[in-house]
Amino acid sequence: MELSTSVRPPKRTVPIVRYALFLLLSLAPGLALAQAEALENPGTTAAVQDRLYRMNHELVIGVGALPADAYYKGYYAGVSYTYHFTDSFAWQVGRGAYSYNVETSLRRQLERDFGVSPTATAFEDEVNWMVGSDIVWSPIYGKLAILNNRVIHFETFLLGGATVFKLNRSGPAGFKPGANVGLGVRVFKSNTVSFRLDVTNNFVFTGATRVINIPTIQLATAFNFGATE
Repeated sequence: MELSTSVRPPKRTVPIVRYALFLLLSLAPGLALAQAEALENPGTTAAVQDRLYRMNHELVIGVGALPADAYYKGYYAGVSYTYHFTDSFAWQVGRGAYSYNVETSLRRQLERDFGVSPTATAFEDEVNWMVGSDIVWSPIYGKLAILNNRVIHFETFLLGGATVFKLNRSGPAGFKPGANVGLGVRVFKSNTVSFRLDVTNNFVFTGATRVINIPTIQLATAFNFGATE
């Protein structure tokens, strides 16, 4: 009997080691370049420009509105003084405003068409004048380019404080305390003149368990004294 033997061809193996070496050699120039750049520039620093305008003694003259009451709208003129301790922290030492009140169309319609008037409380809640003081925090200062032609510098601020209201009531009962919070934006015209928009809400305690909201909107011109650029 004749035995035949067949010899199988050797199994081909994948040269994994060669491929790995080839990959490392290909990455080596990129790694070396990145390391060289890191040595030349050890850190990245973002350039933040110092603010152009600073505040010190601020006198504000403005006009505003009491828009929320359904039976009257108040239009007031106000003045305030603010001392700025730093670029971001200030104390609005004192502010005051006197309101000129106008009846709304709803109130006139009730009186004309139905022969009824709002409740006595509605009349008594009208604001005659108010004085107060606030803490002001300005966390954001920036600038905007308009049509790539003009740069406007601005800041935004938050404020909170206390207010005393003189309402349309006789005697000591007309004076009511309140707490207020608000926000605003300032646009600088120069180092001495800027424009402010303030929006605040006042929580006025008119009774033992009664609190009313009196929001205000004010647009004002601010005059800055004693600050340097």
